[in-house]
Amino acid sequence: MVNPKLSHHPTICYRPIQPSDLEVLERIHGDLFPIRYESEFFQNVVNGREIVSWAAVDRSRPDGQSDELIGFITARIVLAKESEITDLLRYDSSKSDQTLVYILTVGVVEAYRNCGIASALIRKVIKYASSIPTCRAVYLHVIFYNNAAIHLYKKMSFKCVRRLQGFYFINGQHCDSYLFVYYVNGGCSPCSPLELVTVMVSYMRSLLKTVTTKLIKNEDRKVPKWPKRTETNSLILATQNRRISTAECSVYECV
Repeated sequence: MVNPKLSHHPTICYRPIQPSDLEVLERIHGDLFPIRYESEFFQNVVNGREIVSWAAVDRSRPDGQSDELIGFITARIVLAKESEITDLLRYDSSKSDQTLVYILTVGVVEAYRNCGIASALIRKVIKYASSIPTCRAVYLHVIFYNNAAIHLYKKMSFKCVRRLQGFYFINGQHCDSYLFVYYVNGGCSPCSPLELVTVMVSYMRSLLKTVTTKLIKNEDRKVPKWPKRTETNSLILATQNRRISTAECSVYECV
């Protein structure tokens, strides 16, 4: 769906952010976000210093600015063991090289919203993370009142796993944020209490069955065998399988 504010049908292309994008990148960040980023951040982005990025441009712009940013996404790789979501991952802690990809910023200028650009940019990060064998998840924070972003992440199968009280400090006030995670390469959340109960029940059933079988065999050995009479003892074990439905991680209501 194309934003009606556009006077033409856009031809959106994606490329890495370059040093020539610095001025526009700073301006768009200032227009879109209430948080002010330091110049070092932008220098790191445009020069690819520990930050990966993608730019969205409209090759069919009639104003001759076919290579000017109209959307962007920035991200960086972090070690899983040093991240703030270590407790939300089920991974082998003995492997110190396991990583995550953290989305820093993502935005689209107003005239180009509802064109699928933000979704495309996020998919590029997911694809990038999936191409790293050691990566287990993509994660990000979003301020609690950004309903459009929250809806987008849920639509793209990100899991809302936590609400962080006072995560942001904006204009002298603390604001909550939601933490979203998208697992890749076999990464997954740790066992929930219900999952642990399910595992324990399964284990106890298996143990009980083994003990019962041994007791039956021992009893059979103790039964005397009479020469002209055969007695048949039969024991029927009835087990009823129960399904335990595990609820998905509940997402918080947006206000």
